[in-house]
Amino acid sequence: MKKYKPTSAGRRGMTVVSYKDVLTTGKNEPLKSLTKGRRSTGGRNSTGRITMHYRGGGNKRTYREVDFTYNKKDIPAVVESIEYDPYRSGFIALVLYKDGERRYVLAPKGFVKGDEFIVSEAAKPKVGNRLTLAHIPVGTFIFNLELKPGAGARIARSAGNNAEVVAHDAGYTLVKLPSSEIRKIISTAWATIGGVSNDEHRLVTLGKAGRARHRGLRPKNRGTARNAVDHPHGGGEGRAPRGHKRSRTMQGRPTGKGQKTRRPKKYSNTLIVNRRKPGKLMAGGGR
Repeated sequence: MKKYKPTSAGRRGMTVVSYKDVLTTGKNEPLKSLTKGRRSTGGRNSTGRITMHYRGGGNKRTYREVDFTYNKKDIPAVVESIEYDPYRSGFIALVLYKDGERRYVLAPKGFVKGDEFIVSEAAKPKVGNRLTLAHIPVGTFIFNLELKPGAGARIARSAGNNAEVVAHDAGYTLVKLPSSEIRKIISTAWATIGGVSNDEHRLVTLGKAGRARHRGLRPKNRGTARNAVDHPHGGGEGRAPRGHKRSRTMQGRPTGKGQKTRRPKKYSNTLIVNRRKPGKLMAGGGR
């Protein structure tokens, strides 16, 4: 991590990831054929209603088309560069397959320029290789995990995250997810060995409001400070209590602060072996 001298109130305590130690520099980054423009939604859906609050503004960003399907199987690939992606917390790698095609993939922790990997059921379980869960030994850390074979990676994709293979049983693999939940996933689903790069991301201190605004994050205010028409916790004279037994979101649904928010009849309930444990890293719960 890079720290600054406290030359101002904003600089005091500000930290930044040391990108120079990890990323490669080049004039052709990012690769133009794998990028496209993308409009900022400002947290609004197709009808113009705000569905995700506190978003808007920010710097203009170029979208990199990252491959999460990994459908080029049994073809070796070599890493040409490790790059920054403004749309995700982990780093991405530009890889060149042996047949001449280039793609962006999510970079594993420890990957450097010149490293090789392959997507194959016969691959060795080393960092960067991608294979089916049935061929991954128990105790191995994985990321870019599929829920359905061929549907593309869905789980453990943010910076520093990984899941762990716990057991194999009757065509299913038990995987401990980053949330501490243990879940059964069909053994023909694919996963990448290792963990996501940029594990220092969680240690970053923005330091000042301007850095948040550059990222497209708008100011947040408390529900109790609003009017009753704007939030279930709002209204009342002075500092009034929320008036409900359970805390609620702006839409009136219960929040995740130690409360169960999962639907009782969700289709995947039968696949969950152990529910996640609330704690310091979760929305609420024990200290």
